Amino acid sequence: MNGPALSLGRPGTGGAQRAQQLLLALGLLPLILLAMLLFMALVEPKFYGANNIFNVLRSTSFLAIVAAGQMLVLIVGGFDLSVGAVIALTSVVMAKTMAALAPALGDQTWLVILLGVLAGLGCGLFIGLINGLCVAFLQISPFMVTLGTLSIASGLSLLLTNGIPVYGMPDGFVKEFGRALWFGLPTTVYIALALIAVVWFIQARTTLGRYIYAIGGNLRAAVVSGVPAIQCLVLTYVLCSVLAATAGVLMTARLGSGQATMGGNVIMLQSIAAAVLAGVSLRGGVGRVELVALGAMFLSILTNAMNLLRINSKMQLVVLGIILVLAVAIEELVRRRRGVD
Repeated sequence: MNGPALSLGRPGTGGAQRAQQLLLALGLLPLILLAMLLFMALVEPKFYGANNIFNVLRSTSFLAIVAAGQMLVLIVGGFDLSVGAVIALTSVVMAKTMAALAPALGDQTWLVILLGVLAGLGCGLFIGLINGLCVAFLQISPFMVTLGTLSIASGLSLLLTNGIPVYGMPDGFVKEFGRALWFGLPTTVYIALALIAVVWFIQARTTLGRYIYAIGGNLRAAVVSGVPAIQCLVLTYVLCSVLAATAGVLMTARLGSGQATMGGNVIMLQSIAAAVLAGVSLRGGVGRVELVALGAMFLSILTNAMNLLRINSKMQLVVLGIILVLAVAIEELVRRRRGVD
């Protein structure tokens, strides 16, 4: 990677930060989001129904968690195609673990839930570790590595279930956690906010956050300056997969069953799109999690609006692809304009 000299001061300094500030100054995403909300208020009254708002909040929470992890990998100059498959594998392994332990542990429901969740998160940790080690130590393309782990995780999910949903999780996990409302809001909203706050703290207040920006801005300069680049790269991919696994836990608790088709390629595309829409550079070194959460909200509301307007699901994929291409094109235009200036 080529770039300016390394600075370990405030994250995102230099030309990369100027690009981000330009995106913030334009304020395109909030304006488009506001326009979409006003449009839906006029054409579809059901959009502001309580059930629909809860559905939007849940889907935004799931996507924001996955997109936050994707953002970290993009900042260091990579990306992760396996996040959807990690969600599926987490769902299946967690559900099967709980279903197997429930008869043996009897009324120790909390232990069944704890072990099941740890098993699911462990899948994310393992896949992330494979991704990170292959990218950092073997210097394999992130595209090929994460495409391979996508295939592995998807295949394992199907082998474990034969495509049949896995039931048998404790009712407390599903009804009192996955489908519960705390102070009038879904559980997932609070968890998503907490995780976004943690990622924000890492970015803004820790040495690891500065190292992540430094690696994405100029890998060679970061290494020369003493940044432990290999360890940071591995940790970034692990965090991405663990966040995806966390989303898998929440989705499974919501649905009440482990499913090998959960997540899929759509959430992978959406996580990248949410990050790019929020100004995360595909060249690395730029990105803020609070903006990524806003990008996730935009995509969730857009998807919900298209569902309410009865737009074909295949056409929705076309729209998502167009948005992703436009976002990347705008980023490239801004980069070239900055280079000219």
